Amino acid sequence: MGLLVIRGTGKAGRCGRGGPRRTLARLFVLPLVAVVGLVLTGTAANSAVAATVCAGRPAKTVTFKTGELRVFKSRSYACAVAVAKKPGSRRAMSVTLQPRGGSPVVDSGRYTRRAGPVTVHALNRCVRASATIAGKSGSTGWILC
Repeated sequence: MGLLVIRGTGKAGRCGRGGPRRTLARLFVLPLVAVVGLVLTGTAANSAVAATVCAGRPAKTVTFKTGELRVFKSRSYACAVAVAKKPGSRRAMSVTLQPRGGSPVVDSGRYTRRAGPVTVHALNRCVRASATIAGKSGSTGWILC
């Protein structure tokens, strides 16, 4: 993040463009911009990233020993992601999402933090989801019916 530099006109003390009001405004605005920048690049941004991997509202969360299965629902789509409880070394992870009457969509591999997202068309359809992280798993039954 770069710094914002505002240079004066060199005519301090005159009313108008470089007057005391503008100087006071600079004293309040610059620290505010810096604080907002720190907040957005801090931990608040990291947790927001996890929440916005899938579009829609959270529909179901299943916790198990090594992580969580998160299912989201928008108007016509369902999305699922498996998130490790303790990110770190690469380990086997998979997430599966299946609409009723359709074939499952799977994302599996060796990941450090999360598997997915996987998305299926689920307008007026039930879905079921499952996740596995390092041999431990969690699943939903048919949901969003």
